[in-house]
Amino acid sequence: ISKEPGNSKSAKSTVVPPGPPMYLDLVYIPNHSNSKNVDVEFFKRVRSSYYVVSGNDSAAEEPSRAVLDSLLEGKAQWESNMQVTLIPTHDSEVMREWYQETHEKQQDLNIMVLASSSTVVMQDESFPACKIEL
Repeated sequence: ISKEPGNSKSAKSTVVPPGPPMYLDLVYIPNHSNSKNVDVEFFKRVRSSYYVVSGNDSAAEEPSRAVLDSLLEGKAQWESNMQVTLIPTHDSEVMREWYQETHEKQQDLNIMVLASSSTVVMQDESFPACKIEL
C-alpha cells in the first residue's frame, strides 16, 4: 500500500491558517463536527457568539467529543469571557454526556447549550429547529 503525499500527520493545525482571531456572529462547525476537520486552534481563532453543532452519526463519531472538548480548551484562551451559545442540530448521546460531564466548565467559560427539542412542521415534513436572534 502506497501512501499519498500530504497524508503525514503534523503537530501544526491545517484547519485554520495562522493569523489573528476572527470574530463572527454565527459559525456552523464544518463537516458534521468531525475531529478530523476541527481542533483547538479552530476555536482559538474562529470566535463566535453562536456555534451550530451538526451530526447524528455515532458510527462516524459525529459530533465528535474531541471537537466539543476543543471548544472548551480554545474558549479558555480567549481574552474576554463573552457568552457563547452552542446549538446542537440533533439530540445525541455524545452531546448529552459531554454536557453533563463538563457542565461546570461550560458555566465558568460562559457557554450555554440550547436544547434541541423544537420541531418545525411544514406540509408533510417535520424537522428539529431552534430560533436564533442576532
